Amino acid sequence: MCLLSLCVAATMGQVASAYPTAGGLYHWAAILGGRGWGWATAWFNLAGLVTVLAAINVGTYRFAAGAFRFPTDDPVQQFLVVALVTASQAGLNHLGIRVTRVLTDLSGWWILAFSAALTAALLLFAPALDPGRLVTFSNYSGLPADAPVWPRTESLLWLFALGLLLPAYTITGFDASAHAAEETVGAAVNVPRGIVRSVLVSSLSGWVMLAAVVLAMPDPDAAAEAGEGAFFLTLFGVMPRPVALALCGGAVVAQYLCGLATVTSASRMAFAFARDGGLPASRLVRRVSPRFRTPAVAIWLVSVAAVGFTAYSPVYATITAVCVIFLYVSYVLPTAIGFVAHGRWWTEFGPWQLGWSYKPLAAVSVLGCVGLIVIGVQPPNELALTVVAGLAGVLVVGWFGFARRTFPGPPHGVLTFQQRNAIRAAEAAVHEPPAGKDL
Repeated sequence: MCLLSLCVAATMGQVASAYPTAGGLYHWAAILGGRGWGWATAWFNLAGLVTVLAAINVGTYRFAAGAFRFPTDDPVQQFLVVALVTASQAGLNHLGIRVTRVLTDLSGWWILAFSAALTAALLLFAPALDPGRLVTFSNYSGLPADAPVWPRTESLLWLFALGLLLPAYTITGFDASAHAAEETVGAAVNVPRGIVRSVLVSSLSGWVMLAAVVLAMPDPDAAAEAGEGAFFLTLFGVMPRPVALALCGGAVVAQYLCGLATVTSASRMAFAFARDGGLPASRLVRRVSPRFRTPAVAIWLVSVAAVGFTAYSPVYATITAVCVIFLYVSYVLPTAIGFVAHGRWWTEFGPWQLGWSYKPLAAVSVLGCVGLIVIGVQPPNELALTVVAGLAGVLVVGWFGFARRTFPGPPHGVLTFQQRNAIRAAEAAVHEPPAGKDL
């Protein structure tokens, strides 16, 4: 899954280098394929951000419940706690970007420090280290018997495929560098580097941390029987309880900050799309708070939508499956359009490009996305198929019913890398003193 994400990130980087705009995915799809593809990409990306916010906050609640031993069987309790958590994140975003920026900057360092501490603690307190576990494949499907993580199957290959879903959920958000393109020095080079580097670092560090969890398990069979509680069984089984509780508390804080940053991303996406006339009631959604200078309506809109989705589907695995499908479809759509446009009507590229390998990697990215869709709608996540198919159907009807006539597309001021350079060269020529003359 890390390799597939790296393919998606690399092809995304080539498009970002050619079109370093803050509109990111939505602008790229519209530039390369037309207004309709841009509109669809924006909707899939916005739906993915809303559902990933739901997944993060439901995951935070369930993680805290497992760590601190309070019951999670009551869906009403889950809904109320998730609603309160999301409301607090929306409130912080509403109060101003300064507070949010400080907290989101802190979250990066917090997650880095926490991950390193967790990995070190697991390896330090592990009763024994058996590297053979990392290359041993066991069939734990159908466990635990009362609520299996995956239904029983005899195919290890199929279990391996199903296991790609959560890493895919974890490695998302790498398009964030693109949204800051117009505020980045040397964006045509640094934005694609940031996209690829974020996937590479997340992949390697995440693999090391998960390998530490597997190595520290006192008994992998018992961990499989614990199902969703496998991590807590390992953590509390190998280290002193105060240390384990402190690490769990750090994880809850990290997840909360991640949700806070997701509210920021989702609300900015909704605001930008509304500013371009892509949402119903766009004039309302694009309003900015006169006091706090934040897109208040967009902030509360995405937050309410995320909480509402948890009421529709309270199952954590299903929520993550839906957000993975939505996000990776939005990531891959510009790449798929670029595959068709490459060398035909897309002939101007940025300085960061893959050369001959772009098309093969684009094909792998598209096929991988199709594979994730197939994996994401398997039992027990059948509801994901209804949600994804429902959105696709609504978008088709919405585009041909009214948006094709009313949606103007992204601003005409979106420039390619070459156009930006030409403008800068012209500006430099105007301000350059003629040789041998006084101004």
